[in-house]
Amino acid sequence: MTPDFGWWSLLPPVLAISTAIATRQVVPSLLVSIWIGWIIHAGGNPLTGAADAIESLIQVFTDPGQTRVLLFTMLMGSLLLLMQRGGGVDGFLQTISRWTWSGSRRGAKMMAWVVGLGVFIESTITCLVVGTVSRPLFDKLKLSREKLAYICDSTSAPVCILIPFNGWGATVLGLLGAQAAQGYLGERSPVSVFIASVPFNFYAIGAVLIVLATCATNWDIGPMREAERRAREEGKVLRDGARPVVSDDVISVPRKPEAIPRLGNMAVPLMSMVGMVFLGIYITGAIGVRADGLENPVLMDYLNRSSGSTAVLWGVLLALVIVLVQQVSQRIATVSEFVELSLKGAGGMLPLSVILLLAFGISAVCAALGTGPFLASQVQPLLTPALVAPLVFLVSAFTAFATGTSWGTFGIMLPLAVPLVAAFNDAGAVVSMPLVVSAVLGGGVFGDHASPISDTSIVSSMAAASDHIDHVRTQLPYAILGATVALVLYTVAGLL
Repeated sequence: MTPDFGWWSLLPPVLAISTAIATRQVVPSLLVSIWIGWIIHAGGNPLTGAADAIESLIQVFTDPGQTRVLLFTMLMGSLLLLMQRGGGVDGFLQTISRWTWSGSRRGAKMMAWVVGLGVFIESTITCLVVGTVSRPLFDKLKLSREKLAYICDSTSAPVCILIPFNGWGATVLGLLGAQAAQGYLGERSPVSVFIASVPFNFYAIGAVLIVLATCATNWDIGPMREAERRAREEGKVLRDGARPVVSDDVISVPRKPEAIPRLGNMAVPLMSMVGMVFLGIYITGAIGVRADGLENPVLMDYLNRSSGSTAVLWGVLLALVIVLVQQVSQRIATVSEFVELSLKGAGGMLPLSVILLLAFGISAVCAALGTGPFLASQVQPLLTPALVAPLVFLVSAFTAFATGTSWGTFGIMLPLAVPLVAAFNDAGAVVSMPLVVSAVLGGGVFGDHASPISDTSIVSSMAAASDHIDHVRTQLPYAILGATVALVLYTVAGLL
């Protein structure tokens, strides 16, 4: 049982978030916060806290899923650099330059939004495909990197959480399945509850619609207005002094003189990567189904037992193999040059990998201190039938904001919220189970959007080659707007 650290459990995430925003230095902020967290865990002993902090970061690599994410991130740097050197990016720009819409800022933003909606199998893949495809065009048209990072972020998790048939849906269905086994869903199945919750996921739907409005118009609010003015009038896609999480060695590499611009040198590896993610989810799911000895498995059985991190790693590895074949056969690079460029590209992703490692570390210390359950326990006595949905949304949002993980928030909040709803209904009150489930999911996605220690936000910054804190600052007003509307709707729905 986790010891009760009370309000002290909130200090590490609050310190990490506040200092990162105030200083624009993510790595030192996370390091200090992890150390402080383990000092609290060690009863105030700074030496023990330091030793535990170091060990917790080492323990990140004992989790296969987290290790695969870090490796995948490094290999994406290799893939991005190789596609640029091999003429793939130039080929893409030449191709879309023939299309009328590609010459307009609105057309470029709408393209990014459509691509984000279309790649819904995994949020990380969504961010990376949107960023890779759109960044050259955004730079050409002098659209800010902050705007691209916002589009990447707001078409990844919000879209994925609305689709039952992907890794996000499988995770939620697994958590609901555990509640069904305890009898808390009554006669309803996890799938029916999840599908019924989709129309009530006000934040996710609102986030997708708000980003559509910003793409279709010049509607910029808060710091995003200044970022877009700077890019449009001064030609600066990044602010002076910005620190992109991706090195210029990865995103600003010129095409090799002997490489002919070819769309296929970019499109074929990316399409193969996305296809391999689908196939990888099926293969890992099939392995899990066989291991559990299931007879007559259905689609959700495969999704529940699949490994998204394995699938995305297989996807980028296949893309790299295809790039190798293309460049050797087209006499663009030898095998030794391919290896050299791959290592250079992976090295360019080192700053991002460090941030991801520390994000996993802050999640570990929050778990050790019981940050999420403590937040939930503080609001539970305040709940009434009419206020269950809005308060669950708020607690889920604060939990995800503090811990930097929406999936972790689902794991904390669904086992608390679902039995609570069942208890109210058993007592004669009327509380909608799909409404409250959607409040957990929407709150988790909002907190994930708003938090600078969120891995999804970090990957979005990487995909757009944006300064990470600039991305968080410019996205926050849109996220708060969507959350405010969602909170009002949850309150109205709860009262009705």
